[in-house]
Formats: sequence, structure tokens, C-alpha cells
Amino acid sequence: MVLPIISSAARSPWFKATCDLTTAYGDHEGRLTPVTFDRSIADEYRVLRTRVGIFDVPERPLEIRGQGAAAFLDYVFTRPVSTMAVDRGRYGLMCHHGGGIACDGVIFRLAKDWFWYVHADRDVFTWLQALSLGHDVEIRDPGAWAIQIQGPTSLEILDACVDGGAPERFKYYHSRQVTMGGQPVLISRTGWTGELGFEVYNMDPNVDGNALWSHLLEAGAPHGMEVLSTYSMNPRRIEAGIMNYGTDMGWDTTPFDLGLGDFVDFGHDFVGRDALQAAEFAPRFSGFVTEANDIKWGASVMANGVAVGRVKAFEMSPTLGTGIGYVLFETPAAMSANAFIVKGRDGIEYPLALHKLPFFDSEKRIPRGLEVMEFKG
Repeated sequence: MVLPIISSAARSPWFKATCDLTTAYGDHEGRLTPVTFDRSIADEYRVLRTRVGIFDVPERPLEIRGQGAAAFLDYVFTRPVSTMAVDRGRYGLMCHHGGGIACDGVIFRLAKDWFWYVHADRDVFTWLQALSLGHDVEIRDPGAWAIQIQGPTSLEILDACVDGGAPERFKYYHSRQVTMGGQPVLISRTGWTGELGFEVYNMDPNVDGNALWSHLLEAGAPHGMEVLSTYSMNPRRIEAGIMNYGTDMGWDTTPFDLGLGDFVDFGHDFVGRDALQAAEFAPRFSGFVTEANDIKWGASVMANGVAVGRVKAFEMSPTLGTGIGYVLFETPAAMSANAFIVKGRDGIEYPLALHKLPFFDSEKRIPRGLEVMEFKG
């Protein structure tokens, strides 16, 4: 049964392929995304960890082109973009003049003067336009949408779905323009799960979405690929230490607050540089574990009877067999308390123990294809 949808949010080119499965949609920055299906998240998580899932995700690429594109993006991002090779991707943070994070995402270099920035905040287009005065660049929405294919057998599917086979030496955070079923796409060795995987972006805004989705399903069938909801990504992305803009980070947090100082390079001029040089460098963000089964987003984290932080994310981890999440503290010093308490949705107070991020696979051996971690859940 197809659910009635009352939303002005845009639908992906492959919307019809998942609408019969979807039990709840989310409006993610103006794009409709299938949040849940009629099956348990634990079930979907198991598919992701042991085989492979295909996801209709709402991330939005923006195109930045022109002779001044590389210099402009150096100014926009907290670490240089001009040093990137063509057919590569890089995690990119942009800050406002006060040093807070304006957005995060992945920047791809498609040619010398041609870039795509894949992000999850629709206001970025306006922000980049405002900053582009005096720069020889064109900024536009290329009408592209993303599909993620994630899981241990994903690269076998990549080889089957790319016309002529997967590109050679296609490594983690590499990208390439190819065709799938005769349709032009950009592929990248990236994802939002911490698993081995890749992403597919239509290069033509008039893509035959149903044909592309069907082509991917056909390639994935021999490898046990299933269509999964976006919510099933959440436990895995928290395990992997992946943050979500708008919930875990935002306008009021600096990269240093979140322990992302490695993505700030003071060797070049960029928006927010002066503010960040004067900012507190010590982080006030951490992972945590707890025996609570459910915690409300924004719940207070207490120490000695005083609220010292807020829960920014929580899920049950099937791999670790416990509740995990993120906490943002009021100050770095607050992290040094001897004990923390958080109240679950059941009204019971539970001990909360801080945990370094990510929760496992700190060297990213899984998404690099260097290791397959057996899932026993």
C-alpha cells in the first residue's frame, strides 16, 4: 500500500522503486527520504554488516566551476582544496566568520576547474553565492541525487554494475565518471556507514531513475543486496564516529569542539580562520556507552547533580551489545568529572561512560577494504 504523502519536498528519481516499502518519510532539507520500512532496524543492520544494502539518500551535490574555483574553495574550506588531484574526494568543513561550522560534506574534483560539494544543508547554495563575490566561479545545482551501496560485498556489485567493470585502482575516497546501463554517473568510494561501499550520483538531471535503480538491483541480486531504509544507517554511523550536521554539529560548534582539529589547516586563508585561531582547541565532544535502552535526544548528562552536557545522538549497537551515542559538553573541563548520569526514556537514571570515537575500526580498515569484521549479532 502506498502511503499518502503531504509534503513539498522533492522526490528522488528512484522514488517509485521504494515507495511501496516505506512506512515513514522524512523531509531532509527539502528532499524526501524513506526513513523506515516495515521491518526491524536490527534486521536491516544485519544485512548492512554481513551482505550489502542499497539506500535512497537525500544528500545534495552543488557544482562549483570556473578558473577561480580552486582558489575560491580554498577560501571556503578549513583545509586547502587546490591540492586535491582530479578524481579524488576529501571531507570538507566550512565555517562562518565566527568559527562555527556552516556545513560539512565531501568535496570531489571532477576536473581542474570543476568540483562537486555533496552536503546535507540546502542553505549552503546561498552561503556560497554570498562568499563568491570577486571570484571567477559559477555555482549551480546540477540536479544530482545520491544512491549509497554499502556492505562487505559492495565492491563486487560495483564491478558488475559499471559498464566495462569497476575502474582500476579505485581506492577509498576516489571518484570517477563512468556509465551504468548507458547512463552517465559519478561514483565514489565513500558512504555514511563506516562499511565498505560506494555512492552513485546521476550526472544527467533527466536520468531514467527507475532504469538506474533496476540496473543496480540486478547487479546486486547475486550478492544478497537488499533495499534498506536510511534510519538503519544510524547505529552504524555512530559506531563509526560519523557526525550529522544539524544534530551533532552546527553553527554554534567549532571543529575543535568536536575533535575535528585535524581538518583545520591554518597555513592558508579561509573564512573563520581568525576566530578559530583564538578559539579553545580542547574538544568538548565524546562518544559514550550506557545500559539504557533508549535516551531522548537533547537529554541532560549530569555530574554531581549538575547538568554538564547534552546527548546529541543515541542508538543501540547490535555489534557492541549496548547503548551508544554522542555527548556535547558545556566546556572541555566538564569531561573530566569522575562519573556521569543520564536519564532514559523509562525515567530511570543510568551511568554513562565516555568512549573514544570511533567505537571500533579507528584506522578505517573496513571502508578501505583492508579488513572484514565478522558480525556476530
